[in-house]
Amino acid sequence: MNLTLVNLLNPHKLLLITSLVLFTLISQLAIAAPENSPLDFWNVSNENNTESIDHSNWQAVLGAYLDNKHSSGINRFNYAAVSSKDRKTLDKYLQQMQQLNPRDFNRAEQKAYWINLYNALTIELILKNYPVKSITKLGEGLFSFGPWDDNMVKIQGQDLSLNNIEHGILRPFFDDNRIHYAVNCASISCPNLSAKAFTASNTDQLLEQGARQYINHSRGVSFENGELKVSSIYHWYKDDFGGNDESLIKHFIRYAEPRLAKQLQNYQDDIEHDYDWKLNKP
Repeated sequence: MNLTLVNLLNPHKLLLITSLVLFTLISQLAIAAPENSPLDFWNVSNENNTESIDHSNWQAVLGAYLDNKHSSGINRFNYAAVSSKDRKTLDKYLQQMQQLNPRDFNRAEQKAYWINLYNALTIELILKNYPVKSITKLGEGLFSFGPWDDNMVKIQGQDLSLNNIEHGILRPFFDDNRIHYAVNCASISCPNLSAKAFTASNTDQLLEQGARQYINHSRGVSFENGELKVSSIYHWYKDDFGGNDESLIKHFIRYAEPRLAKQLQNYQDDIEHDYDWKLNKP
């Protein structure tokens, strides 16, 4: 028998090879951002409809458990403290959202609806699996890096995952790179989960606030020994920010405080990126 084949059949070597293959696959999934995959079923609105969607139950949960004054500058959600009563409040909110037909509402209402739904589903997911160290530990698939492709909700007969909501609806149909400052992945490096539920009237203000907070926090944009280091979000979704370093830096400067803006001016060296997936708990 061929000696190479004998070596490959060694159980320890097979285990090592399998582990390396798995590590490679998972690593590729971790750094590969989904592209826009428009779900045309949802590209419908009624701009004549002035009715508002009620997000008060989601606001109640945020108000009770989100710490938006943490010393780190990173909003923390107190998953461990959520009462059974408030779990029911969250479940009621998600049921209410599933019973609506978002296509009957105007675009502004839809934008707030999808952002809130994404964030509420993420919180529910963590609560169902708590304690968990990171959202990346969840996911139904064998090689899943997180739960983003898992079906989480059914609306108008359509099964939807978190990726469907973000990359099939929000990004392609609203064409607003500030969406990345709104949808929350329950992780330390993620832009802050908003303390306020999104509504048609406050969405633009909250998106601007989210961009400003993130870019002026070290996990978003910072300099280390003269080198620019940014969140991996700007690597994964670079095309949403113009597709090149120059456009990315222009985006940063738009929201940067004066000291950071001055550092960013005329910066032309390499840009490093990093991401901390630890849970955004207290």
